[in-house]
Amino acid sequence: MASAMTAYIAVVLTTIILLFTVTHSSTLGVEYVSRLLQVQDRERAPSSVQISAARAVLDRLIPSHSPSFDFQIITKEHCGGVSCFSISNHPSSNVQGFPEILIRGVTGVELLSGVHWYLKNLCGAHISWDKTGGSQLSSVPKPGSLPRMQDDGLLIQRPVPWNYYQNAVTSSYTFAWWDWKRWEKEIDWMALQGINMPLAFTGQEAIWQKVFQQKFNISSSDLDDFFGGPAFLAWSRMANLHGWGGPLPQSWLDQQHVMQKKILDRMYELGMTPVLPAFSGNVPAALKNVYPSAKITRLGNWFTVDSNPKWCCTYLLDATDPLFIEIGKAFISQQVKEYGRSSHIYNCDTFDENTPPTDDPNYISSLAAAIFNGMQSGDDEAVWLMQGWLFAYDPYWRPPQMQALLHAVPIGKMIVLDLFAEVKPIWITSDQFYGVPYIWCMLHNFAGNVEMYGVLDSLGSGPVDARISNNSTMVGVGMSMEGIEQNPVVYDLMSEMAFQHKKINVKTWLDSYSIRRYGKFVPSIQKAWNILYHTLYNCTDGAYDKNRDVIVAFPDVDPSFLSRKKKLNKKNHLKDTDEAFDKPHLWYSTSEVIRALQLFIEGGNELSESNTFRYDLVDLTRQALANEKFLELVDDVDMLLGCHEGFLLGPWLESSKQLAINKEQEKQYEWNARTQITMWFDNTEEEASLLRDYGNKYWSGLLRDYYGPRAAIYFKYLKESLAKGNGFNLKSWRKEWIKLTNEWQDGKYVYPVKREGDALNISRWLFDKYLRDLAIISDH
Repeated sequence: MASAMTAYIAVVLTTIILLFTVTHSSTLGVEYVSRLLQVQDRERAPSSVQISAARAVLDRLIPSHSPSFDFQIITKEHCGGVSCFSISNHPSSNVQGFPEILIRGVTGVELLSGVHWYLKNLCGAHISWDKTGGSQLSSVPKPGSLPRMQDDGLLIQRPVPWNYYQNAVTSSYTFAWWDWKRWEKEIDWMALQGINMPLAFTGQEAIWQKVFQQKFNISSSDLDDFFGGPAFLAWSRMANLHGWGGPLPQSWLDQQHVMQKKILDRMYELGMTPVLPAFSGNVPAALKNVYPSAKITRLGNWFTVDSNPKWCCTYLLDATDPLFIEIGKAFISQQVKEYGRSSHIYNCDTFDENTPPTDDPNYISSLAAAIFNGMQSGDDEAVWLMQGWLFAYDPYWRPPQMQALLHAVPIGKMIVLDLFAEVKPIWITSDQFYGVPYIWCMLHNFAGNVEMYGVLDSLGSGPVDARISNNSTMVGVGMSMEGIEQNPVVYDLMSEMAFQHKKINVKTWLDSYSIRRYGKFVPSIQKAWNILYHTLYNCTDGAYDKNRDVIVAFPDVDPSFLSRKKKLNKKNHLKDTDEAFDKPHLWYSTSEVIRALQLFIEGGNELSESNTFRYDLVDLTRQALANEKFLELVDDVDMLLGCHEGFLLGPWLESSKQLAINKEQEKQYEWNARTQITMWFDNTEEEASLLRDYGNKYWSGLLRDYYGPRAAIYFKYLKESLAKGNGFNLKSWRKEWIKLTNEWQDGKYVYPVKREGDALNISRWLFDKYLRDLAIISDH
C-alpha cells in the first residue's frame, strides 16, 4: 500500500513538472518597456549581494537543507534574453559534504523561485502564510538524499517580465500593524513565489510631511487633518477621506519611515523592482490658504453618513496649475533622496472611486500629462503604474475618456494594472488598453474578508489567453487582492502563473496541491478537493465577492422589506438596489460543500497533526455553517474558530498596540483596528456607516462579543413587533446597535492571542449538530 501511494504521488508530481516549458515568447508590451528593463538590469544589486540575500531566505525557510543548495547569478543572455532560473544536479553532488542541487538565476528572486519550484515539484512541499497553516516541509527528504534532476536539469523562463503584488489598500487591510519581523517573512514569501514587482507604500507620510512642511509651508497641525489613522491610511492617500482615525503621532511617522527603508533595502538586495508612490493631486485643505490663487477643487462625498466635512470631500489640485508639477517633482525627489535610489516605477491612481468633475477628454489628458511630468521632473526614467480599477468601477470611463488618460503619456511610460482580470478583464473590451502595456491581475479578495472563494479555471488559463492574443500588450501577471492570509490554494496557483507558458489543467494541479499541502496522500481528501474545485473555487457568476453572510454582515433593514423584495424578485419586477441589504453571495451547492466537509472529517485522523490541514478544516467547517441563521450557531462557530490562530481576533488587536509608545497611542491604534473591521467609517446615533461590515472578519471573539449580541438586539425588536403587531422599530434597533458598536470599538473586551482546541473533534461535533440532516434534506 505504501509503495503504491508513493508511486501515485510521483506520477502526479511528474505530471506537474511536465506542464512547464522552456519556450520563450514576447509581446508588443514587452518591446515598449524594453528600455526600462535595461535600466533596471543595469542598476540591480551586485550578484554577491543578491546571492547572500537569497541564502538568508533559504536559511530562514529550511535551515537544515541550506547547505544542500548552491546559487549562481547569471545574465539574461544565458536565458534567451529573458529572466529565468535553472535547476541541475551540482557537479560535486556525489561528494559527501558538497551541495546537491545547483540553482542559477538572473536575480535573487529567480534563485528563490528555483528553490520553491524544486521543493514543490520534486519534494512535495508547500509554502504558505503562517496564518493559513504555514509551510509543509516534512515531505522534503533528509540532506544527502534529495531527489536528483534528470539529464541536464531544467530551465524555466518567465513568459513576461513582471510578477506584481499588492493593492493600494492591502497596506491598511493587512499590513497596518506589521513590525519588521512580519515584513521580513512577507518579503521572503514574495521572493519564493517569484514576485519581483511589489508595491512599497509604507512610511510615505513621513516623506509628505517633509515635502509639505519644508517646501510648501504647511504646518504640522494642518497635516493632522490630512493624514488618516493607521488603519485608514490607504484611503487618505487616495483622496477618499481625510483625518479619520487620526491624527498620526510623530512616533508613527518616524517608525514607519525607518521600516520603509528596511523594506526597500531587502527588496533591492533580492533584485526586486519595488513600486513607490507618486503625487495624484490630493492636497491638504490648508494649501488653498497658503496658495490662494491655486486651482483647488473640493471633491464629493465618499461614503460618509452625512457629508461631514471633517472627514469627507477632500481637496484636489488641478492638473493645469503650475503647482501640480512642482509638488509632484518635490515628492519624487524627496523619496530618491531619502531612500538612496528608485526602480523608476511609481504608482499613482487618479479619481479612485471619485468621478472627475468633467468628462472633457482634454481635461483628462492635461491631468495625466501633469502627473507624469511631475514624476519625470523628479526622475528622468520614471514610468507611471496605475491601477485600472476605475475603468471597471465607474461608468464615467468610456472609450474617449480612457484613451485621453492612457495616451497622454508616451507609450512605454505607463503600465496599467488590469486589476480584476480573473472576473472582469478590461484588456478584452479596451483593445489591449488601446496599445498601452498592462499587467493581468487577480483581485480575488475584498476588504480581507474571510471566505472560501476562487475562480481557479480563470487563473489557470486567463493570463495565457491574454499573453498569446493578437497584438498583446501584456507585460506581467499579478495579485492585487485587498487583503491576504486566506485561500492559500488561490495564491499558490496564481503565483505559479508567472512561470507558466501554457494553460494549466487545474484538476491535475489540484491533485498535486492537496498532497503537497498536507504532506500525505489521503483518498478522501483528494475527493473533497475535487468537490471544492467544482463548488467554492468555481465561481463564474461575475459577482464581486464581498462576504455578506448573515453572521458577519447582518441586514440593517426592516424585515418586512425582505419579504416584499423576495416576492418582487420572483416576478422580476424590481432589481435589488437597496443599500440596506446586500444579500449573501451564494454561487455553489451547499450540500456538495457539506459532503466535502464530511470527507475532510473522514480523513482527519491521518492528518490531525498537520497545521495546514487544521486551518483548512476550520475554514471549511466555518464556510459550510456560514449560511445557517440562528444565534446558537454564533457561539459554536466562535468556539471552532478559536482552534486555529489564523481565525483569532486577538493577534490583530495586539499587533496594533505593539506599535504604540504610550497608553494614549495604544488606545488610538486599537480603536483604529476595531473600527476598520466593524463600522469602518463614520456613523450618527441612529444611522450606520455606509461602509459598515465592509471589512468583516470571521474571527473568534468578534463573533461572540460583537456579531452575536448585534443579532440578539435585532431579534429582540423583531419579537416585539410580532408580539404587539406593530411595524419593526428600525430607528430604535439602529440606535441600540450603534451604541453596542461604539462600546466595542472603545475596547470593551480583551482577547487572547492564542487559544487551545481540537479542531477535528469540534468539526465532527458541529457536523453532527447542524449539517448531517441538512445535507440529506435539501440543497439550499
